[in-house]
Amino acid sequence: MDSNTQEYEIIVGLDIGTSNINVVMAELIPKEKDERWEIRVVGACSVPSEGMRSGVPLNVDAAVKSVQKAIEEAELMSGQDVKEVYVGVSGLHITAMDAKGMVTVSGRDNEITVEDVDNAIEQARTINLSSDKEIIHVLPKSFTVDEETGIIDPVGMTGVRLEVEVHIIIATTSVVQNIYRTVERAGIKVADLVLESWASSFAVLSPDEQELGVAILDFGGGTTDLAVFYENSIQHIHSIKYSGHYVTKDVAVGLSTPMDKAEDLKIRHGACRLTSIDKDDFVTVPGIGGRENKQVEKKDLIKFIHARMEEIYMQINANLEKNKMKERLGAGIVLTGGSILLENSAELAEEVFGLPIKVGLPKVNSGITDHICSPEYATGVGLVEYAARQREYEARSSSSHKSNGQVKSLFRKIIQLIKEYI
Repeated sequence: MDSNTQEYEIIVGLDIGTSNINVVMAELIPKEKDERWEIRVVGACSVPSEGMRSGVPLNVDAAVKSVQKAIEEAELMSGQDVKEVYVGVSGLHITAMDAKGMVTVSGRDNEITVEDVDNAIEQARTINLSSDKEIIHVLPKSFTVDEETGIIDPVGMTGVRLEVEVHIIIATTSVVQNIYRTVERAGIKVADLVLESWASSFAVLSPDEQELGVAILDFGGGTTDLAVFYENSIQHIHSIKYSGHYVTKDVAVGLSTPMDKAEDLKIRHGACRLTSIDKDDFVTVPGIGGRENKQVEKKDLIKFIHARMEEIYMQINANLEKNKMKERLGAGIVLTGGSILLENSAELAEEVFGLPIKVGLPKVNSGITDHICSPEYATGVGLVEYAARQREYEARSSSSHKSNGQVKSLFRKIIQLIKEYI
């Protein structure tokens, strides 16, 4: 590197999916005036994933090799070494619940302090969990000071009683441990484990969307994951096992072709609707078990894709209606994930949900913007955005409290992340 070239801190987002592993590497460029950072992506790659299913490492050795390959490619592209990563987590093992906590304000003159906030959230997170479950996030939704509700950050206010409502994200302990083991055996430290839908929100959602009400629908290879945001906080999450893998399997079974060939057919010729398909359009379908190739009408391929995609959307729609979340989606639904790249996926979603639909494209400062401005990189970009906000808070907290030695709080950090985002 040129001696005159400034070296910046590198942060890395690692999205370990069932079909692909995506890595995003970014430089943190400080802005001196307000202690904020500019993010400049310097490397990104996507490699096939092995050993994963529905967000769970089933073959750790195979998953380790896939992670190593992805990291090596990202390092080669960026010219930088990866030492630690922010890892996304999702899947059927993730659940959530709402909880409340309440404390009596202990500060001088009844002024609410960081410690009061911490104590209220700590009280809210005191829930009964089975031994195989653990909390990965406690996300404050809102605070109440005496009778005043809907407060985002109560520090500095005056009151007698402080209440908090939180959304607790829960994961299966064995899965969390295996994710850590997979990454660490690849020679990389895990800086933090972050719910993928929350990470993606930093990359593809606007403050207005989060305030008005919006859902992220992450259509991956192993699961389809839903997260509803309303009034600037996560209100609801849900996952189903049907995903891009099931679309491919339907094509493979329906057309009697191997899974890898079905995946290729889906990507190259697939669509979610039969519009604009000439009746004389044919595709070549490779035979299975040594059988000869055959010519199949393209509409037959698309029928299998359409049926499964429509079923997935309908299941998600039913969950939204059951939990009375659909009425909160004033800004509609944002689609992310590699499987959403199928032609007409957004149009089909609009038909099923009856809501405004858009494809979530992460916006980043990068010389490789065209490469990563894709819904499949929403989680990876969101992870580095999340990491940058953590760094910003830590820098300001260190500067503000250096003289009195006040301890930084994880809960306070989360509140600050949410507050700054909106």
